[in-house]
Amino acid sequence: MFFIKGARKRGFKLSSALLPFTIGTYSGNLNDNGLSFINAAKEFEQLKMISQDIVSNAYTTYIFSLIDAAFKDNEPIPVWYQKVATAIRLIDEEFDAEIITNIIEIQLLSVFGVQPQLQGCAVGGETQGEFDYSEAYGGLLCSKHWYLDNNRLHATQKAIFYLRQFSVVNLDKLNSIKVAERTKKELRQIIDVIYDNSVGLNLKSKKFIDGMSSWPVSLKKKTEI
Repeated sequence: MFFIKGARKRGFKLSSALLPFTIGTYSGNLNDNGLSFINAAKEFEQLKMISQDIVSNAYTTYIFSLIDAAFKDNEPIPVWYQKVATAIRLIDEEFDAEIITNIIEIQLLSVFGVQPQLQGCAVGGETQGEFDYSEAYGGLLCSKHWYLDNNRLHATQKAIFYLRQFSVVNLDKLNSIKVAERTKKELRQIIDVIYDNSVGLNLKSKKFIDGMSSWPVSLKKKTEI
């Protein structure tokens, strides 16, 4: 966390560089004790679509909240910095913000100490066939092992397919993605089950997103803030 001297003064030279949802290169004093300060910025750009659209804004804010919860302060996270930077650029380019967020959520599970088996059966290791998600077994069960857990999620194969894909997809190589609304809702339910029961976060940004589900469709389409 950094502080900025004189940020509220009229004509402050860094005002445009410090707007929300701005990516840039910043320099300053990083102190082990006391306050750290930003003194200069260069090569910065504001992600205008995210800044103006309330839905994109909400999902991006939630991604930042997840990262803040997953990592300790002052811990360098170069890999995840790049991953999040790619994610929010994709959202700003109007990729589906909900799906990009799902990918981040699933890939963050290992950081939270939760590592569900999403590439094969948690019992037999099978990688082909039909699968379902089992909380009791910590991941996927193939159809021949479904009898082991009557409380498995009974998810559709489409949802399971995307769950598996999202766990390994490289955002830097993502060219396009389109998921049916019914499948998106099911993915949301599955990920919520995993986060609620295995991670246990209680983020205001997630509650805001949950509240958006009751908004009229017309309000969620390109709503400027």
